[in-house]
Amino acid sequence: MAPQGGRQVGGSSGEDKYKDAPDAKHLLDIIGKDVHDKVKEEAEKRSNGDLKGSLSLAKVSGVELAGTLDPCSSDYTTHFDASGKRYPCGNGSASEKRFSKERVDEYDNKKMKCSYGSNGKNEGACAPFRRLHLCDKNMENISDYDSSKAKHNLLLDVCMAANYEAQSLINYREQYEVQYPSSVSTFTMCTMLARSFADIGDIVRGKDLYLGNKKKKQNGKETEREKLENNLKTIFGKIYEGLTTANGAKEYYQDKNGGNFFKLREDWWTANRETVWKAITCDAPGDASYFHATCDSGDGRGGAQANHKCRCDGANVVPTYFDYVPQFLRWFEEWAED
Repeated sequence: MAPQGGRQVGGSSGEDKYKDAPDAKHLLDIIGKDVHDKVKEEAEKRSNGDLKGSLSLAKVSGVELAGTLDPCSSDYTTHFDASGKRYPCGNGSASEKRFSKERVDEYDNKKMKCSYGSNGKNEGACAPFRRLHLCDKNMENISDYDSSKAKHNLLLDVCMAANYEAQSLINYREQYEVQYPSSVSTFTMCTMLARSFADIGDIVRGKDLYLGNKKKKQNGKETEREKLENNLKTIFGKIYEGLTTANGAKEYYQDKNGGNFFKLREDWWTANRETVWKAITCDAPGDASYFHATCDSGDGRGGAQANHKCRCDGANVVPTYFDYVPQFLRWFEEWAED
């Protein structure tokens, strides 16, 4: 299913809003918004603002980024330590080129969409091509675990991954539109960004279904996926240490079994997703619009389009709700375009 035009779904409520959805993409986003609205209200009560990160309080190479809260400002981007192992999209070599013809052919020929073990069970979800090489490698190499800065430093690295992911996808846009000439270009870019934004959210929350390259070991001990997940568990452990006991958050978020901190990770993402969306849309075209009219039109009824750099006009509102739709359902819809 190639991307559709920006038909607006407004005015409907209850079950009617689901029936009125013009396609699967709209339906998933409508469902995601319902989930988000409930999750956000509950998360804000639990965390009482304690999980909100600030880029101005983050550190890169021991230097605090004082003076900026904007993930698109020059202060923020020039302090990226994106060399070597910290480069989000790989090592920068020709072999690591994300959307090269060789990688597309490999995806098609080896049918990498699905991976099944000898027992016939799925060893990870069937990932669309875009997801196979998401720019998140910097998060495998976070090394500053100071509990007083953990929530801020993690936000910096998640925004860094989102920013580089967007730059990579912008280069892919022309290839995508050649393949799907009927798609509306102003919606295409924001849809791609929304899908990667949601996948980054799943990685942060420990929900990502893609197992990655299991044969590629890190120091002979861990796969890339295992290293990333173990690093995130350590970071959220430090965030947990920095919580206060006053509002009961520390008791609620404790993880006695496995140290996964899934509840904490879920609410951290809810508290910081607006900043991550800003980071992933920094370089979006000025006329780029999100397909689903989810912004507030000024009368409190919604229905306005995010029609400038995939953002709602004058509001810190994320127009997409894909990150509150189960990953495998998002991927099903995306496969129809692959």
